[in-house]
Amino acid sequence: MARIELKTPQQLRYMREAGLVVAAMHKALREAAQPGVSLLELDAVSAATIKAHGAKSNFLGYHGFPATVCISVNDVVVHGIPTAEKLKLGDLVTFDCGAYVEREGKQWHADAAFTMIVGGDEHGSTQARQLNKLTEEAMWTALANLTTGKYVSAVGEAVEAVLADYVAEGFAGDIVEEYTGHGIGTAMHMPPEVLNYAAAGRSAKLQPGMVLAVEPIISAGSAQTEILADEWTVVTVDGSLAAQWEHTVAITTRGIWVLTAPDGGVAGLAPFGIKPTPLS
Repeated sequence: MARIELKTPQQLRYMREAGLVVAAMHKALREAAQPGVSLLELDAVSAATIKAHGAKSNFLGYHGFPATVCISVNDVVVHGIPTAEKLKLGDLVTFDCGAYVEREGKQWHADAAFTMIVGGDEHGSTQARQLNKLTEEAMWTALANLTTGKYVSAVGEAVEAVLADYVAEGFAGDIVEEYTGHGIGTAMHMPPEVLNYAAAGRSAKLQPGMVLAVEPIISAGSAQTEILADEWTVVTVDGSLAAQWEHTVAITTRGIWVLTAPDGGVAGLAPFGIKPTPLS
């Protein structure tokens, strides 16, 4: 198994700086994502927010990606490239954001995503609302599971359990398995791989200093996907909606702290009776 980077308390604080930049990107994009705005205009909002906070984009130029944010609309699963396309009332849109700060000669990265319905939930279809609620719930359940689990597999087990509850109530979607969470730190993608489903075999043991990007991705229909000709944009083969939620979370000796949530995850973890522990 590849070596997992464990961070010192000071390095976790650097990552929190990057995490708050990503949180600011989320706030700015959520406010700007109105009917009629183009995806290119939203990328400009993302870029301006990163610059205003003295950080740098870890998406722009990554293996040739041409933007500072992935914007995935409706049946786009992940890695949507911003174009002149304009958002419409009721669209289901995911913003996957990343940034890094440079401290002590190294890059410290953060990565997080959210999905929203343009114009407000009341303008989305019943299916879009259910899918978005399910995916966000799966993410927070997975984060909560990290406080009691012993292995990284606690994430996938939680996502599967939440999906099973929804399926029992009639939901017909599935987990998109080929895109996973990951370790993060001095690079955006690092070991360990964080699966969104339960898999045979033992995964990496959770350890203080570990930082994970937890990101369930769920479709409202088949989980089968394809990559478009731009070699980035991933869509569902059957045209079904897809949603993604993601946070970067630090494992410490005293618990967890969600680095990309402004409140550290307090509100999201409260329903589980869990109080995240601020960094020392």
